[in-house]
Amino acid sequence: HVIHGAAAIKIELVDGRILDAKLVGSDQPSDLAVLKVEAKDLPVLNLANSDQVRVGDVALALGNPLGIGQTVTAGIISAKGRSTGLSDGSFEDFLQTDAPINQGNSGGALVNTNGELVGINSQILSPSGGNIGIGFAIPANMARNVMDQLIKTGKVRRGRLGIVVQPITQDLAASIGLKEARGVIVSQVQPGSAAEKAGLRQGDVITALNGQTINESNVLRNTVASTSPGTEVTLTIRRDGSEQEVRVTLGELAVSAESRNDRDPDSNANDGGQLGLQLEPLTPAAAAQLGLKSGTEGLLVRAVDPSGPAADAGIREGDVIEQINRQPVRSVADVRAA
Repeated sequence: HVIHGAAAIKIELVDGRILDAKLVGSDQPSDLAVLKVEAKDLPVLNLANSDQVRVGDVALALGNPLGIGQTVTAGIISAKGRSTGLSDGSFEDFLQTDAPINQGNSGGALVNTNGELVGINSQILSPSGGNIGIGFAIPANMARNVMDQLIKTGKVRRGRLGIVVQPITQDLAASIGLKEARGVIVSQVQPGSAAEKAGLRQGDVITALNGQTINESNVLRNTVASTSPGTEVTLTIRRDGSEQEVRVTLGELAVSAESRNDRDPDSNANDGGQLGLQLEPLTPAAAAQLGLKSGTEGLLVRAVDPSGPAADAGIREGDVIEQINRQPVRSVADVRAA
């Protein structure tokens, strides 16, 4: 989001040099871009394996907060695998840190005590717009994957199952006869998708992908997206009380140019209402853009108040609410009534 819409891009180094940069490629869903400069004696930062980062590790955040100049702040890794929904929200697997980050830090490095890049500062969560110790960085492993693809082909290809899932809560587990709240439940299988071809059904509970335990929809989405289209994966599912394995050959996720969200992720979503949601009726055009089957009806989530109850429940921008308490909702009035 830092370089989006720029007519020209320049890189200013600490030694005073100002270099013209070429945009090699950008990937809006991950909020990453690759720039190229022609120069000698450039400082190089090695990329760490961000999967090995532990909560509690010391982290240093570098950036240019509020335009005052290069600044280094210190903190720790507060959490991993975070999803905020403040930006596009498509592929979020943030490292959370309490190292002070403010507007203008976006694109800056989050490094460990070995001087290795563990993340790229991207967002903050704050009711005031200033640092309150909740900052988010794109992990280095995601950045490496996107960078390699942009340099090689100029675009990022992502695998796609073609399902809509929701997490298993204790109440939901009890209602569908599960002994424990484990996995994610398939609420919709999109026609013609890889999942439909493999025989996945609504109501299936996915507990693992290639042996990796799946307990969050965000983990499933990011794992599938980081796998090349055409790859065969094995899903472990529970159906009708029994466990089985399903082999799926992944399709390819198509990212529409119209799906771009130009809102600065340094800013914060905010909306009133008891749920903390900004909603609008789902149009056929929006349903098609989201890859939903023809005839899908409901309310499209346009914004989520990070401090509201909907955000606490995991609802994100781009979700579609079809029912409340098993009753269909077609308008904002229906939601208010429910």
